[in-house]
Amino acid sequence: MLLPFSREHEREADVLGQRYMAQAGFKPEAAATLWENMIRASGGGRAPTWLSTHPDPQQRIQALKAAAPGLQATYQQARAAGRKPNCR
Repeated sequence: MLLPFSREHEREADVLGQRYMAQAGFKPEAAATLWENMIRASGGGRAPTWLSTHPDPQQRIQALKAAAPGLQATYQQARAAGRKPNCR
Protein backbone atom coordinates (compact mmCIF):
# COMPACT_ATOMS: atom_id res chain seq x y z
CA MET A 1 0.00 0.00 0.00
CA LEU A 2 2.86 2.38 0.72
CA LEU A 3 4.97 1.49 -2.28
CA PRO A 4 5.06 4.06 -5.10
CA PHE A 5 4.43 1.50 -7.85
CA SER A 6 1.80 -1.21 -8.14
CA ARG A 7 1.45 -4.54 -9.89
CA GLU A 8 -0.49 -2.69 -12.56
CA HIS A 9 2.50 -0.41 -13.13
CA GLU A 10 4.67 -3.48 -13.62
CA ARG A 11 2.21 -5.00 -16.07
CA GLU A 12 2.28 -1.75 -18.03
CA ALA A 13 6.08 -1.82 -17.96
CA ASP A 14 6.00 -5.37 -19.36
CA VAL A 15 3.77 -4.25 -22.25
CA LEU A 16 5.90 -1.21 -23.04
CA GLY A 17 9.15 -3.13 -22.67
CA GLN A 18 8.00 -5.83 -25.05
CA ARG A 19 6.98 -3.17 -27.59
CA TYR A 20 10.35 -1.42 -27.24
CA MET A 21 12.08 -4.76 -27.75
CA ALA A 22 10.20 -5.32 -31.00
CA GLN A 23 10.97 -1.77 -32.16
CA ALA A 24 14.67 -2.41 -31.48
CA GLY A 25 14.64 -5.61 -33.54
CA PHE A 26 14.42 -8.17 -30.74
CA LYS A 27 11.94 -11.02 -31.12
CA PRO A 28 8.86 -10.12 -29.06
CA GLU A 29 8.45 -13.70 -27.82
CA ALA A 30 11.87 -13.41 -26.15
CA ALA A 31 10.26 -11.39 -23.33
CA ALA A 32 8.39 -14.50 -22.18
CA THR A 33 11.57 -16.58 -22.52
CA LEU A 34 13.36 -14.11 -20.26
CA TRP A 35 10.78 -14.65 -17.51
CA GLU A 36 10.93 -18.43 -17.95
CA ASN A 37 14.71 -18.23 -17.50
CA MET A 38 14.32 -16.03 -14.42
CA ILE A 39 11.94 -18.54 -12.82
CA ARG A 40 14.34 -21.37 -13.60
CA ALA A 41 17.32 -19.42 -12.20
CA SER A 42 15.45 -18.64 -8.98
CA GLY A 43 14.55 -22.26 -8.40
CA GLY A 44 10.87 -21.45 -8.85
CA GLY A 45 10.29 -20.50 -5.22
CA ARG A 46 8.41 -17.34 -4.37
CA ALA A 47 6.09 -15.87 -1.82
CA PRO A 48 2.33 -16.28 -2.29
CA THR A 49 0.91 -13.80 -4.78
CA TRP A 50 -1.05 -11.95 -2.12
CA LEU A 51 2.21 -11.27 -0.23
CA SER A 52 4.19 -10.24 -3.28
CA THR A 53 4.63 -6.71 -4.55
CA HIS A 54 5.13 -8.07 -8.09
CA PRO A 55 2.72 -9.69 -10.55
CA ASP A 56 2.78 -13.48 -10.69
CA PRO A 57 5.57 -14.54 -13.09
CA GLN A 58 3.39 -17.19 -14.75
CA GLN A 59 0.72 -14.59 -15.46
CA ARG A 60 3.39 -12.28 -16.86
CA ILE A 61 4.62 -15.04 -19.15
CA GLN A 62 1.11 -15.77 -20.41
CA ALA A 63 0.43 -12.08 -21.08
CA LEU A 64 3.74 -11.65 -22.91
CA LYS A 65 3.11 -14.76 -25.02
CA ALA A 66 -0.37 -13.51 -25.87
CA ALA A 67 0.97 -10.10 -26.94
CA ALA A 68 3.92 -11.38 -29.01
CA PRO A 69 1.99 -12.19 -32.23
CA GLY A 70 0.57 -8.66 -32.31
CA LEU A 71 4.10 -7.25 -32.29
CA GLN A 72 5.39 -9.30 -35.22
CA ALA A 73 4.75 -6.49 -37.72
CA THR A 74 6.67 -4.04 -35.53
CA TYR A 75 9.51 -6.55 -35.21
CA GLN A 76 9.58 -7.14 -38.99
CA GLN A 77 9.64 -3.39 -39.67
CA ALA A 78 12.57 -2.95 -37.27
CA ARG A 79 14.48 -5.79 -38.92
CA ALA A 80 13.77 -4.36 -42.38
CA ALA A 81 15.13 -1.01 -41.15
CA GLY A 82 18.39 -2.73 -40.23
CA ARG A 83 17.85 -3.14 -36.48
CA LYS A 84 19.47 -6.50 -35.86
CA PRO A 85 20.75 -6.67 -32.28
CA ASN A 86 23.42 -9.21 -31.48
CA CYS A 87 23.45 -9.79 -27.72
CA ARG A 88 25.08 -13.16 -27.35
